Amino acid sequence: MSGSSIGTEFRVTTFGESHGPYIGLVIDGVQPGLPVDVADIQRELDRRRPGQSAITTQRSEPDRAEIISGVFEGKTTGTPMCILIKNQDQRSSDYSTLASILRPGHAVYTYLKKYGVFDYRGGGRASGRETACRVAAGAVAKQFLERRGIAITGYTRQIGTITAEHTDLLIVEHNPVRAPDAQAAERMIAAIEQAREEGDSLGGIVEIVVHGAPAGLGEPVFHKLHADLAGALMSIGAVRAFEIGSGFQSAASTGIENNDTYTVDEATGSIRTRTNNAGGITGGISNGEDIVMRIAVKPPSSIRKTQQTIDLNGNSVEFSTPGRHDPCICPRVVPVAEAMAALVLIDHLLLQERIARQTEQERIAEQIETIDTQILLLLAQRQRVLGQIKTDNEQQQQHRQQNLRNTASALGLPSSAVDFLLNE
Repeated sequence: MSGSSIGTEFRVTTFGESHGPYIGLVIDGVQPGLPVDVADIQRELDRRRPGQSAITTQRSEPDRAEIISGVFEGKTTGTPMCILIKNQDQRSSDYSTLASILRPGHAVYTYLKKYGVFDYRGGGRASGRETACRVAAGAVAKQFLERRGIAITGYTRQIGTITAEHTDLLIVEHNPVRAPDAQAAERMIAAIEQAREEGDSLGGIVEIVVHGAPAGLGEPVFHKLHADLAGALMSIGAVRAFEIGSGFQSAASTGIENNDTYTVDEATGSIRTRTNNAGGITGGISNGEDIVMRIAVKPPSSIRKTQQTIDLNGNSVEFSTPGRHDPCICPRVVPVAEAMAALVLIDHLLLQERIARQTEQERIAEQIETIDTQILLLLAQRQRVLGQIKTDNEQQQQHRQQNLRNTASALGLPSSAVDFLLNE
């Protein structure tokens, strides 16, 4: 599958299916000598894994990350970094009755049309299980970003019709829906529990904020920063919409309302915007403000309520989905969304650093060229002066040699440089 990789400088490829023995990923482009904290990778995977609370699926997937290459004694080697995650607690028999059914909301029909085969046991590559690989890769990227002062925070802004009106980041990881509003979180939990009792599911909105991203990231015109962020976040299977900054609200605004005017921060002297309707990206390039994005997450398609559809032969069937499924996946999408944002940001940051290195190398090359030209001019002048000398007694020659050797010694040049000049 050619669509299993993301990134240019920091390139990630994921592999494996939900009911296979392993899933995993390869990261290529990691610089050598960088410390990697395996505990941080595991911590991020624990945020995504099932069974975290009563409102998530009760599958038991410990998701233990095993780094099998690219890291030695806690530091990157510069070679491809490979991480494996063993699949556990699969119940393939739960899907045996669904093998020939075109399940609404699932990728059965489209995968069959594209590949001619589909792993119906949990969805194969179309399963949300694949996102564990993204989270592991994103955990590595996050570590590199944090050392550059860049932090990424995600949370559940809305579930069903219930919206978090307040934003307290300190409570996000202390409630099962990962909402930044304690009162809204209680109502969200109740709504999810009711949907599950009814055999149904709920969708919602996840918001992601990037703080500390420098101005200048983005590759216009076809790899604008927000375009790549949109592509990465929309690649999450359950995501159905993306917006940045004022997003869809900007369609109902006027120019004077939506424009972000510039000012100078008196404390730092840096250029800032008074508002952030652009969501931290202008012209496809980060402007130094917080990057604020939102994604719409659909209700999980696997529900116990009876649905009508057809089988592979076109016969009408009624079915309900057995097994252990999330009634709402927004809380578990949060770390996945953060990971995808991290992968895009580290890639663009490395691209920008490459541009900066090239610019510096060009400046140094110009300086060397100037020095070389001056040396050639001096050598030409020296040759002309030598041509004017008709005679030179032994005492003058010795005096000249000694002066040259003294000068060379003071400049730290080898004696061979003097020999070169004397032999001209």
